[in-house]
Amino acid sequence: MSLHNAAGWLVDRHVNEGRGDRVAVRCEGVSTTYKELLAEMWRVQRTLRQLEVAEGDRVALVINDELAFPAWFLGSQRSGVVPIPLSTMLNGSELAPIIADSGARTLVLSAAHRPALTEILTGASEISNVVVIGDDKPCGDSGDVRVQEWGSFTETGEMPIAATTEDSAAFWLYSSGTTGMPKGVIHAHGNPRATVDTYATNVLEITEDDRFLSIAKLFFAYGLGNSLTFPFSVGATAILDPRPAAPATTLELIAAERPTLFFASPGFVAALLDVNAPADAFSTVRATITAGESLPANVQTRFAELTGRPVLDGIGSTELLHIFISNTLDEQTPGSSGRIVPGYVAEIRDQNDQVITETDTPGYLHVKGPTAATGYWQRDEATAAAFRYGWVRTGDVYTRSADDHWTFLGRNNDMIKAGGIWVSPAEVESVLIEHPDVLEAAVVGSRNDVGLETIVAFIIPASGSQPDTDALQQHCRDRMASFKRPREIIVVDELPKTATGKIKRFALRNSPTNDG
Repeated sequence: MSLHNAAGWLVDRHVNEGRGDRVAVRCEGVSTTYKELLAEMWRVQRTLRQLEVAEGDRVALVINDELAFPAWFLGSQRSGVVPIPLSTMLNGSELAPIIADSGARTLVLSAAHRPALTEILTGASEISNVVVIGDDKPCGDSGDVRVQEWGSFTETGEMPIAATTEDSAAFWLYSSGTTGMPKGVIHAHGNPRATVDTYATNVLEITEDDRFLSIAKLFFAYGLGNSLTFPFSVGATAILDPRPAAPATTLELIAAERPTLFFASPGFVAALLDVNAPADAFSTVRATITAGESLPANVQTRFAELTGRPVLDGIGSTELLHIFISNTLDEQTPGSSGRIVPGYVAEIRDQNDQVITETDTPGYLHVKGPTAATGYWQRDEATAAAFRYGWVRTGDVYTRSADDHWTFLGRNNDMIKAGGIWVSPAEVESVLIEHPDVLEAAVVGSRNDVGLETIVAFIIPASGSQPDTDALQQHCRDRMASFKRPREIIVVDELPKTATGKIKRFALRNSPTNDG
């Protein structure tokens, strides 16, 4: 296997071939060239050496979409260290068990997340070093943990690149499972380039003149491709925004930075329609790309009419790193995920794992392609169930039409995808049950009036209690990330159950009281 380092391919290559002065990143009005980004990556490598982080070690990253993210993500890979970007939407108690599971001993986080540090360190006891980005407050140590400001690491100068191959572990992304306990998805150095060779080249037809703006943040597999792999692969520009995405600020950013490719979730596209975004706001955007959840046909049609440009819905997964079924610039079919991206193979199988050859027949989607992860960290059973003989079992139920269009029907488990992010019903239920006024709780996904999935909770009151749904919402708000909170709480006298006492979630999803 020949040598290949993802960071070297994405950044060093441009500097070595004379494109070092091209703008790699635009963030808060500041431009950073590929040459300057490489220097930041060298600084990361020197910092890792000072912290005694060795090749093959893991580093946990809780970094906003700012220059520090590509610097740390790629600088770590350049040294053969494995970065693990984690959700900036989680609180400390939610991050701690994930970091503990990863075995990382070094944590790097943006200053905005410093308030979560105490809870993180309480639950992730193996952390010995913390680097805080952009904090002007004195750091100091926290018990046995050394806490330092990123600005205090000033050593610069060229650093060697690790002798990795396409099959060497490059980074992990954490993906939730049906139990709610996230799983570390292991990706290799060759996987990012494969997403470019398949989807970015064949579907998006990216060039060095493109400017990429993604609502999905860099810690997502989707956002990582949109805002790092794809632009850096061709020497183009990534537009980063460390703020949480909102329609008003996004429209301002589009006007200021004039992106050519705009990536969003279906929910965010619907939000832009809801605020009556002006059509001329998207005059520079040659295509809008959605993923993360199924795009309702009417939302696709309305946004395409608004922008006058193609709106491409597709499906990807953390396990396959990016999109493997997609609509294209030349063909968009509202309500459909589109066609198989060149380089991938897909099959629909029945419950006995037999291939379904009949068209328009529902079954479980299996995909094979060059971007597949090597498996889950320390989850042998889950790896065996999801990765079989080169195929990835996605957990999605699909149909295939006679003209080879693929349409999403749902999932074969109870996980909810709200705002493009997986949510475990069990996790939300456990928080609700913590409230003294709640006896039992059941959480399901429901489609709202534009066809997007939202979270609905059904609760049985504790004896003698009359639950205040506003108080329950505040209870959830205090204990979990906003995307996990139920958008509606319905009080019921009983929950439908099987003979063995299991909640019939399908009955709740179809309940007359759950009308979206």
